[in-house]
Parts: sequence; structure tokens; C-alpha cells
Amino acid sequence: MTVEEVKAKGEAILAEVETVIVGKHEPLTLILGAILAGGHVLIEDYPGLAKTLAARCLAQALGLSFRRIQFTPDLLPSDIVGTHVFRRDAGKFEFQPGPVFAQI
Repeated sequence: MTVEEVKAKGEAILAEVETVIVGKHEPLTLILGAILAGGHVLIEDYPGLAKTLAARCLAQALGLSFRRIQFTPDLLPSDIVGTHVFRRDAGKFEFQPGPVFAQI
């Protein structure tokens, strides 16, 4: 891909996300840049300002899986990494991956 094609794709992704998230162009641009660079992002803001919605919309626009972790006092490691669940029909344990295995 040429630089122009990458820029056009990035702008198309941002335009798609901005149909849902209004007024957050700079943070969305920075988040998209971090995702494309293979980095990590910690989004901090007041409650109710579309942090989760922005992450979900970006994941959908990029075709990535999205899972959310609610950090509560009773959170267990298996709630994050997953657990083995017994399947009666197969007669064996099957690993159910947790949200840490999502792409976003």
C-alpha cells in the first residue's frame, strides 16, 4: 500500500466511527494511530463520555474483536483469562477464552 492509500483508509475508518462518536476527532485519531502501530492505549476520562463506545466502534470499523472487562472487587483471574468448561455432549473440558484474548 502506498502512503496515500493508508491515509485514505485511515480517514475512511475515522469517518465511519465519527458517525457515532461526535466531537472526539483528535483522541480517535491518536487511538487509531496507536492501534496501527501495534501499541497500547489507556483511555481515561469522566464517566459517560463514550470511551467504551469509541473502542467498540473502532473495533467494528477495523473488523476486530472487542471485549470489555469491568473491574470489580470480586473479579477473579478466570474472569479475565478464561476457564475450562465441561461439555457433557463431548464428555470433555473445553477452554472458554476470557476477554483478554480479544483484539480490543
